[in-house]
Parts: sequence; structure tokens; C-alpha cells
Amino acid sequence: MQEKADSRETGGIGSGGFTPHPRARFSGISASVASSGRPSSPSPLRLSSDDGRKRKFRSYRLRGEYDRPWLADPAVRKTRWNNLIVRGFILLGFIGSAVIGFFTVLPYRDEPYCLVYEDRFDRLDSDVWAHEVQLDGFGTASFDWTTTDAKNSYVDAQGLHIVPTLTNETTSITGDQLFANYTLDLLHDGSCTSRRNESCIVRSDPKKGAMIPPIRSARLSTKGRKSIRYGKVEVVAKLPKGDWIWPAICTLPFSAPMNHVWLTICSRPISGMMPEDSAYGPWPRSGEIDIMEARGNTRNYSEGGRNYYYGTLHWGPTTETNAYWRTTNAKKIRRGDYSSGLHTFGVQWNPRYIYFYIDSRVHQIQFVDFRRDRPLYDLGRFAQMAENQTLLANPWALSNSTTGNAPFDQRFYLILSVAVGSRNGWFLDHVGGKPWIDAATNAQWTFWSAANDWLPTWGQGDERGMTVRSVKMWQLGACGQPA
Repeated sequence: MQEKADSRETGGIGSGGFTPHPRARFSGISASVASSGRPSSPSPLRLSSDDGRKRKFRSYRLRGEYDRPWLADPAVRKTRWNNLIVRGFILLGFIGSAVIGFFTVLPYRDEPYCLVYEDRFDRLDSDVWAHEVQLDGFGTASFDWTTTDAKNSYVDAQGLHIVPTLTNETTSITGDQLFANYTLDLLHDGSCTSRRNESCIVRSDPKKGAMIPPIRSARLSTKGRKSIRYGKVEVVAKLPKGDWIWPAICTLPFSAPMNHVWLTICSRPISGMMPEDSAYGPWPRSGEIDIMEARGNTRNYSEGGRNYYYGTLHWGPTTETNAYWRTTNAKKIRRGDYSSGLHTFGVQWNPRYIYFYIDSRVHQIQFVDFRRDRPLYDLGRFAQMAENQTLLANPWALSNSTTGNAPFDQRFYLILSVAVGSRNGWFLDHVGGKPWIDAATNAQWTFWSAANDWLPTWGQGDERGMTVRSVKMWQLGACGQPA
């Protein structure tokens, strides 16, 4: 019996016995196993006699005074202070961020706006939109002739299309006549909207390098019909596809005289606004707001192809001192480009600031704030400049603005256009295979001679043009308030 008992106590699973856990306190299981030599069905469990008693918790925390020599270590004290300093700076950072965010957003809180114009282009409303017809590129020396031709601007289910076409394919003018011995006189037929001969009449002459514009396109504006002084403008559009195409949405002063060259600067493929009233004089004194301008070239174009668009303010005492470079910025689209779908190009404008955005006001492209203590004349540092040995006078000295935002304190109207080429530097010489030199007298000739290179890059049908799905204009202030 003793031998069997010994085998049960030492036997393991492999020997047919069962060894209870060393701390098991269930005697019923042990007895059952012992009697059979193998595991058996468990019988009802019984707690041992001491299970009913509760043990009193005993703390092992040290009591009384005792030595803590590690606290005397200078490294420990330094670590504690370092931790306190870091936590303090983190707390100050949170507080500072909250304060900065609050006071940054406070001046730009939502303000009331009144929708004063909306057009979804179910048709072309001639009471609002007018074609501007000229030959000289509206100051940029672009290679297009803007027309009223339905091939260059028309409305369908997709919206308003502004599409460039080839002159020798859409008129009776032949390819040879583009280069020589042909006179195009838009004053004679009454279609020109400028009063300047240079903008309305051209004769092709190979000796002078003069050429009939090889491209026809369109430019439409709301001049004299719809304008705002402070508010918002949103244009939903798809941009054109093709090398050297230049789409535009811009704004100009409301009452700018049509015979001024400065007004015609906004003929580029941009979306923007121009002042209705030339209160401060010729361009760029009275300002220009380019909501969108872009290039139709591919993504490989190093200066930014159709995967980029720009928002810009033009302002300055003279053309040569235009400080647009201080107030311009670009937005690059990471996937695809702006010709692959519709986008909302917007601007919000009030006496304190102007900012540009894409698709949503959250996606801000550029923010220009106006400050009473730093008007635009000071921002441009024009007082330090001179032309013809004469210091530049402040063209906005008589402005009534209290926020330093002149010339952007007047009414502006909207322009939509698509141009092709230019000689003003928008397409840089020797970049991207540009086939002409801006300063050359035969720039249009060399551009047209390279048509076999650039024409295949143009989209088919209306893809080579800008499609405008809608236009909205809001006036700052609640509806019914004076503008």
C-alpha cells in the first residue's frame, strides 16, 4: 500500500497518474484519483475548512522616517525640474495656440452676403454678358482675335464654352493671307469694341512681320451690367487642354474706358474681376483681381501646366512697377489636372482682406490682408522708386479707404476669356519647347509655323476651351442694404 501511495504521489500524466497543482486545495479530487489510479469524473467540490475565513489586507508600505538617498542625487533633481519645465511649455503652447487662433479668426468671422447674380448658362444672357472684340490681345499681344462667332462661344447642356479655333479654318482668310497682303478691319464692319485703331485693324505684311491673328477665340464680360464692391465670386469651370492656351477669369474696375490699353490686360485665360470705375487711372493703378489664370500645357511644363492655377492681384503706380508678384500664389493639383473636371474658383473680398480659394473656402490659395498702418503704397515700397528720374507719386492718396486697401475699394466687374500665346512673359522664352521669342517681330509667324507641334496637343472639340458651368456673385451685406 505504501508503494502504491508513493506511486500516486510521484506519478505524472505519462504514468497514468494525476498530480494536482501544488497550490490546489480541493481534497475530493485528490482522493478520487488516488483510489482509481486514473482521473475520474469530478465529484462535488468542497472547500477546506479555512476557506470561509477572510484574510486581512496587510500593507507593506514603509512607515515613519526612512532614508531616501536617491533624492539627494543632483541628476534626479535636474530631471524633475526638466519635466516641470517641459510640461509648463506644453501648457503655454496650448494656451498660446488657442489665443492666436481666436484672434486670427475673429476679424474674419462669417459676414452676411447677398446673392446678386447667378447664372447656370441655360442660355447666354445678353442683358448681362457682352462680347469684347479686338485683335491685339488686350495688352498681352496674344495671338488670338476675339469674336462673337458661335464657334468660339456657345452654350449647351454642359454650360458656356469658350473655344479657340484656327482662323484659316473658320473664316474665308487663307493661310497665305494670314502672312501677306490682307487687311482685317473690324472698325469697318463695326464689330470692334475698342476705339483704338491698333486694337481693331491689322494688315499682314511679311516685311514688317505683321500677321493676321492665326487663332480666333472669345472674351465675355459683365461690364456696365453686373459688378460688386466687396463680396464673393465663385466660378465653376473646367479648364482647356492644349499647349500655349491661356484661360482667364478676372475682374476689372467698373467704369474703365475701353480705349485704354491697361483695361485690356485681363485678356489672359484667367478668371477675375476688373474695376468698373477707373478712379485711380490707367492699369494697374485701378487694380485687377485675377481669380484664376492657368496654362493649357501638360504637367511636364516646368513653369506650371494645367495642373496649376494662379490667383493674383495687380496693383501699382505704373505698368513697370506692377507689384503683382507680392500678391500672387499658385495651387497645384496632385492627381490629374484642372482640365479633367469641374472646379470652383472663388474669391472673397471685403475692406480688410481678399483671399482666393479652390472648391471650398477651407482650401485657401492666397490671403492678402489690408492694414491701415501699411497701405498698399507702403507695401509696394513705391516711395523708394523712380521713373524717368521722377519719384512715383501715390495714386491712391485721395482714397477714402480707412483700411489701406485702395485700389481694391471700388466696384469691379467680371471677365471670362481664353487666349492663345502672348508676348508679355506669361510663357517664358526657351521653356517647354516654346516656338517663339517674345521680343521678335515675327513671334506670331514662328508660333503659327510650329502648328504641327502644338496643335496635336489641343483637346478635341470643346476640350480645347474653357467650360463654365456657373457663375455666382454675392454683395457684402444683408440683402436690402445699400452696396
